[in-house]
Amino acid sequence: MRRLIPIRLPGGLPFLYALRRAWDNGDAVLPIDVRLPKRAVDHLLASMRIDEPVEDGDALVVATSGTSGEPKGVVLTHDAVKASAEATSERLRADPLRDCWLACLPLGHIGGLSVVTRALTTGTPLVIHDRFDEDAVENAIAEKRVTMVSLVATLLRRIDASRFRTIVLGGAPPPDDLPPNVVTTYGMTETGSGVVYDGLPLDDVDVAVDEYGEIFVRGPMLLRAYRDGTDPKTRDGWFATGDLGEIDARSRRLLVFGRRGDMIITGGENVWPEPVETVLADVPGVADVAVVGRRDPEWGERVVAMIVPSDARRPPALDTLRAAVKERIGPWAAPREIELIDAIPRTILGKIRRHLL
Repeated sequence: MRRLIPIRLPGGLPFLYALRRAWDNGDAVLPIDVRLPKRAVDHLLASMRIDEPVEDGDALVVATSGTSGEPKGVVLTHDAVKASAEATSERLRADPLRDCWLACLPLGHIGGLSVVTRALTTGTPLVIHDRFDEDAVENAIAEKRVTMVSLVATLLRRIDASRFRTIVLGGAPPPDDLPPNVVTTYGMTETGSGVVYDGLPLDDVDVAVDEYGEIFVRGPMLLRAYRDGTDPKTRDGWFATGDLGEIDARSRRLLVFGRRGDMIITGGENVWPEPVETVLADVPGVADVAVVGRRDPEWGERVVAMIVPSDARRPPALDTLRAAVKERIGPWAAPREIELIDAIPRTILGKIRRHLL
């Protein structure tokens, strides 16, 4: 019987040994974030059906980040892991003889885990840190000669990006001022990590947008099923991402607008929270921000800015925030209300958990 083996270890050789041992025995692995408290671990083990067997060929069960509710267990096969590793390495032109990966994101999530599986599959040297630390990153560059790393936008701001040959950026939306060696990615746990790099699909990946604007993807690295046995793919292999976007007619690059349920319709205008958040984050006095829609008898929905002020005694004024958005986006997207809060709920990869706001 093929088992599902939970691994709750910090990043390092013990994690690698446990992963290899499970795979050599024909078992699949459930990586668990070491920072989860016991109650959360117990809930995760139950929801991932740890006592039930896995199918032949299953390599990983990865819990989704749960931005909009209960996380699901995504089952990825060895074939899917291999396809993802090969396609991403080909696009990045990773060379095992001259490159070295640094894994410093949590291994309980696909963004960090895929660096490890990519290196193992392609034979590329790998350095694993148990957490992100600026000094440790600098030491790895100097002493271990790492050349490639996967990061999220928050961490990108904390390092000298020029020290790496390539930085793969995922998670939350990227900043506007990206260094030239940064590759932005689009993907999710169900796609085995990023499947669109800088707006262009990887080899053997198909991307389509239906008449309602929803993004669909298809490729050999997609999940086999969820842990409960349901397969979200269509009969011909398409996976509905739940994101809305479009394919630019000239560049053929994918433009991602946001989650289908995140769009705010105010006065007949469609407002996506993420571009507004990007503008507001640059306003002095804003430490963090999330934009949501609230029901409004006149506008249908009104745009509300949830602000974590840099100084709670002197929060930014609504007029200041509105002026910034009007100038860069348009008056329809300007917030009509501010709500001051202590912290924005986010996933470990920096995505806003809007269902908690």
